[in-house]
Amino acid sequence: MTCVRTLLLGLLTLPALGCANVGYYTQAFNGQLDIYARTRPIAQVIADPQADPALREKLEAVLRIREYAVRELGLPDNGSYRVYADLERPYALWNVFATPELSLKPTEWCFVMTGCVAYRGYFSKQKAEAFAAGLRGAGHDVYVGGVAAYSTLGWFRDPILNTVINRPLPDIAGLIFHELAHQRLYVRGDTAFNESFAVAVELEGVRRWLQAAGQEGDYAKYQARLKRRQEFLTLVLKHRDRLEALYESGADEAEKRAGKALVFAELRDEYELLKASWNGYRGYDAWFAQDLNNAHLASLGLYHRHVSAFQAMLARYQGDLAAFYGAVNELGRLPAIERLAALNTFLPTATLEAP
Repeated sequence: MTCVRTLLLGLLTLPALGCANVGYYTQAFNGQLDIYARTRPIAQVIADPQADPALREKLEAVLRIREYAVRELGLPDNGSYRVYADLERPYALWNVFATPELSLKPTEWCFVMTGCVAYRGYFSKQKAEAFAAGLRGAGHDVYVGGVAAYSTLGWFRDPILNTVINRPLPDIAGLIFHELAHQRLYVRGDTAFNESFAVAVELEGVRRWLQAAGQEGDYAKYQARLKRRQEFLTLVLKHRDRLEALYESGADEAEKRAGKALVFAELRDEYELLKASWNGYRGYDAWFAQDLNNAHLASLGLYHRHVSAFQAMLARYQGDLAAFYGAVNELGRLPAIERLAALNTFLPTATLEAP
């Protein structure tokens, strides 16, 4: 049964293009099949006397988090995150993002089940890098990012993976809430809407889960991590906005290229100033160690563009998640332009979000 359903997923997620993508289809099918071949029920791993005790303890916590997600957050009650898989690699897959050299508009690839999305995923880093090299050769800005987990949108039992199991429990809880939110709501072809909604559910879910457990110390640490993440995002998105204004200006291409180099140099300089306030925390050094380009900024914007709007929307519903989900479902049925306009009504006028 698992193999049949995996084959179905492989067929449904093929890009809506022809035979030139057979290699891509094959790696997607084989990658998904490999994950499910490695999947075991968490209860079975916990009962295995040969299992690492630390792993068993983490997986017991995962099951408690999973039940909380259903009982308190109204997230789907299914087999996802009740199974475990060790992939023996650091990431589940690698996403390739691309933009034109002088634009922040991400390239999109279209799939039958998910619609058009602003990335293309590979289960092999080597294959992702090979595809990225072709895009770079065509003059695009490109970013290849490792993905620790992903959702099949409820089609299959998504496993907790070795790629995330060693993270702090609040981070694991956030990931589970985030990915289940995708199963709760997914709008074909609107990556920014989907990811921002899932991030909003993740943040609210972790806050409620930690406070309900009385783990104020852990919540304080989680808030500190969130504060650093928000400061990082604010810094990066500020410079993204500068680049967007530059690209839309009347400057010629040479001026835009020079301006682009200046913006990225100033971004690095401002990061060093920001990092000095973090008491030795260096968690974003690896991101800045890369050859930064438009695609890096576009990937971040997709995940966080509308989070504040969704948070304002949840507040408008006084934290009632059922009412919030219902309202978001209604937004999801609107055409894209109307959807964004309706979402923006939840924000103060000064903070309206651009498409």
